[in-house]
Amino acid sequence: MPIPRNHKARAMLAFQPLVQGTVFALSVLQAVAWDSFTAAVYEHSVILPALANEPPSPDDALALMNKNMDILEGAIKEAARQGAHIIVTPEDGIYGWRFTREAIYPYLEDIPDPEVNWIPCTDPKRFAPAPVQERLSCMARNNSIYVVANIGDKKSCNSSDPSCPSDGRYQFNTDVVFDSEGKLVARYHKYNLFRGETQFNFPKEPETVTFETPFGKFGIFTCFDILFREPAVVLVSELQVDTVLFPTAWMNVLPFLTAVEFHSAWAMGMGVNLLSANTHNTGLAMTGSGIFTPDGPVAYHYDPETEEGHLLIAELRSRPRLSPTYPLAVNWSSYATSIKKFPEGKNTFTGAVRRDIFTFSELTHKAGNYTVCQRDLCCHLIYRMSDKNKDEIYVLGAFDGLHGSVIKYHWQICTLLKCKSTDLKSCGQPVETAQTKFDTFSLSGTFGTHYVFPEVLYSGVQLAPGEFEVLHDGRLKSKHSSSKPLLTVTLFGRNYEKDPPHPLRTSP
Repeated sequence: MPIPRNHKARAMLAFQPLVQGTVFALSVLQAVAWDSFTAAVYEHSVILPALANEPPSPDDALALMNKNMDILEGAIKEAARQGAHIIVTPEDGIYGWRFTREAIYPYLEDIPDPEVNWIPCTDPKRFAPAPVQERLSCMARNNSIYVVANIGDKKSCNSSDPSCPSDGRYQFNTDVVFDSEGKLVARYHKYNLFRGETQFNFPKEPETVTFETPFGKFGIFTCFDILFREPAVVLVSELQVDTVLFPTAWMNVLPFLTAVEFHSAWAMGMGVNLLSANTHNTGLAMTGSGIFTPDGPVAYHYDPETEEGHLLIAELRSRPRLSPTYPLAVNWSSYATSIKKFPEGKNTFTGAVRRDIFTFSELTHKAGNYTVCQRDLCCHLIYRMSDKNKDEIYVLGAFDGLHGSVIKYHWQICTLLKCKSTDLKSCGQPVETAQTKFDTFSLSGTFGTHYVFPEVLYSGVQLAPGEFEVLHDGRLKSKHSSSKPLLTVTLFGRNYEKDPPHPLRTSP
């Protein structure tokens, strides 16, 4: 397997005797295994195609993709210059998203299985014309860096396949990875399509794509996939990847589902590195990329104001599970269920966070001990405000139920939340700024799942790295007095076993 540039192990390999089979492969991997590596993600402001009823010509489609790849190539060169070994670019980053099924076809290429052992940069005519794969491969090879990109795959089918679409082809939202020599080492077809992705087909089966490098074991999936057991939980919990590659086109939704907020929480809850590269489009509230770890964000970017792309670079542990600081297992319901008598709030009320109906209890005192329950979930909060603003209201909220309009999945959420105004009806509406600070907070819940993701969000949609901790008994607790005004303190629980069948995916 390729070894990224300028590493002394390259010279060592030149003098190793040839040994047969697995013993040689394992010894090489051990010899070149690194404790850390440098990762990069690029948030790209995508050049979109013009809206049209008819598909563009292949030449026009390639011209648009080359414009976007010109920008991505600049980011890749800069990342390599700064020592990055791998770079992740966004979902839809090469051609955008304004497509019908027919209109996207000229942008698609036939992407082979990586087992074919192919370097498109040096052998571009081996398969059908693939100018996008050729160029991505050359970007990786010429800069000695792993390149992760999102493109479209097309596969012909016929009537012998009962699920073959009427136009005789499958079209897949696809991630590709080229190693530092330009070889195609991974191909992933997005399994959980968002409801608007009608230009693509659902794969028949979920794919769990991994690949090994000297700097860890990697897995890959795309955007909406992160919210589901397959492939996200399977990759981390069962296949034990060290780092997840995550091209995304994430539309931010306050107060909970902003990209940096949830992706950072997911990395902490799952105990894995996450390299999240978002598209950038302020009109669609798309921004928020980051390099996240089990200990919190190492670098992140959130910019809803300008239309500029942004490159993030940071050094990470190659195998975080082997770190002496790796978080121990958490029993997410231990503390909350140990409380013999919950002092449940008397003046609870309901409020909507988009379509989800929460049960809220207003924090009427500067300090207190509150509990609020909904169905099987009780959320418990101990807190003390340091600088309570008289024009701001905070609530403790609980939600236990299905989230989503068309595609539904089961959440259990405990949250300390700032309301948009002093009107309680505003609780749960999007708000980006606050003035109230907290000396202490401790949030816990009677979760019915092991998969809980913790996060604290400050005013201005800023994360709080190093300013909170998760105790082994399931408490999300402040380490010290808040340095910034608080928007939310949240525990996101995902009960995958209670998810209903996906309504848009059809079986063959």
